[in-house]
Amino acid sequence: MNVALKWPLAVAVAACASVPTLAVATNGYFSHGWGTKSKAMAGVATALPQDTLVAATNPAGMAFVGNSLDVALAFFRPIPRGYEANQDFAVDGTSGFPLGPFITPGRYDSDGDWFLIPSFGFNYEIDARQTIGIAVFGNGGLNTEYRSRPVWENFAAAPNQVGIGPGMSPPPGTIASPQGLLFTQTNPPQPVTDPNMPPPPNGGNANPGGVLTATTPTGVSLEQLFIEIPYTLKIGDGRQSIGIAPVFAVQSFEAKGLQPFRAASFYPDQVSNNGKNWSYGGGLHLGWYGEINDQWALGLSYRTKMWMTAFDDYKGLFADGGSFDIPAMLNVGVAWKARPDLTLAFDYQRIFYDEIDAIANSNDQDLTPCFTQTPKPVFCLGGKDGLGFGWSSMDVFKLGLRYDASEQLSLMAGASYNSEFATNRQALLNILAPATVRWHLALGAAYRVTERDEFAFSFAYMPREELKGTSPSITQTQTGSIYMEQMEIQIGWNHRF
Repeated sequence: MNVALKWPLAVAVAACASVPTLAVATNGYFSHGWGTKSKAMAGVATALPQDTLVAATNPAGMAFVGNSLDVALAFFRPIPRGYEANQDFAVDGTSGFPLGPFITPGRYDSDGDWFLIPSFGFNYEIDARQTIGIAVFGNGGLNTEYRSRPVWENFAAAPNQVGIGPGMSPPPGTIASPQGLLFTQTNPPQPVTDPNMPPPPNGGNANPGGVLTATTPTGVSLEQLFIEIPYTLKIGDGRQSIGIAPVFAVQSFEAKGLQPFRAASFYPDQVSNNGKNWSYGGGLHLGWYGEINDQWALGLSYRTKMWMTAFDDYKGLFADGGSFDIPAMLNVGVAWKARPDLTLAFDYQRIFYDEIDAIANSNDQDLTPCFTQTPKPVFCLGGKDGLGFGWSSMDVFKLGLRYDASEQLSLMAGASYNSEFATNRQALLNILAPATVRWHLALGAAYRVTERDEFAFSFAYMPREELKGTSPSITQTQTGSIYMEQMEIQIGWNHRF
């Protein structure tokens, strides 16, 4: 066994080194499936173990894949993805200038066309009832990079601009800012007549040294890689199994171009442009699989939340000081062998995004108290209830079909549909994470070239989905939309020994 494991472990190390290439954003930011044949069936796997990457969905399935090794590489293309801002923001009736922060009207696509996603799995039969293995895979991720102009360029005053307060009038020829973080810019300068207007921040300087000036590129990059070590035990008459797998996770995050939000943060120096930050942690994956008879099989699995170290370099951006755990996942599946050569399978999946504050907390929040009150309220960036992406937990429904055309060739197809990830009032920050796709249409094939070796491929297309919305607490009346369309091709090799 030790000799057999040497090469698989070397591959696992290589896969870890490839983390920076990961980017997945289909079911929220989780992959739509793991394993080439599973992906060809839109991700069904809970009650249909076909290769060692079943461990990512249901570790108990490893009891039925034998001594085998899988290596796969996916080519993922989330194009187009981006946002469109409309020219319907509120303006001053006299000057015609915007009354508050706004996004420059137009359509803007994110750069970054192709991403590589490696995966690897290995399983070893200890005896007739026990197996142990390893699976290394990209759990998920997301990536946006807007280069044409700063997304938040109208959210801050010009560098070193004078701030104004009650009874003050800005110097002639300047564009003044009567608010704190999300600066209102007026031209020509207008005196402040509202006695409730907060005093100017930063000692009268609205944007000292340009520290709040948004830059390009604007975007985020989140990458997650999991290493699972599943152990399985067949129970009863050997047609059922239970599986348990410790899961080790590593993730990285980077944000750029979010400088205007520094003034609303508990930790203004840990909001944006701090390079790539790494986080580590783990959890547990439990599963059961059972063949009820020659036609029906059932499966059930639950992966706990991944408890992760905080993103310290971005503790001023994420809620609770940079906390960014990975949500739990539940899978329930059934497979029906309608004929010896035809199998149908269905999976239900729930991803518990609403358990993670950095993901679930609303971003439709008036931030004015964040720069007028001391101490700052807990909903300010980096606070215990700080702004998030406003995501809800996601329900995913998957249906797949496999037709064994011969002993060598299998043909597969599938479709899945997921619930909406966020409401239309959460559109603002989701410019950075436009995970709008809901349908996944997949097909693929597997061909066994020898008794021991099989090659497979999968193709998935995710039609463009658009979320139209607004963020009335920040950009007031302005509306817009975020959108994404995706495709993925994966090739895989399976070797039995």
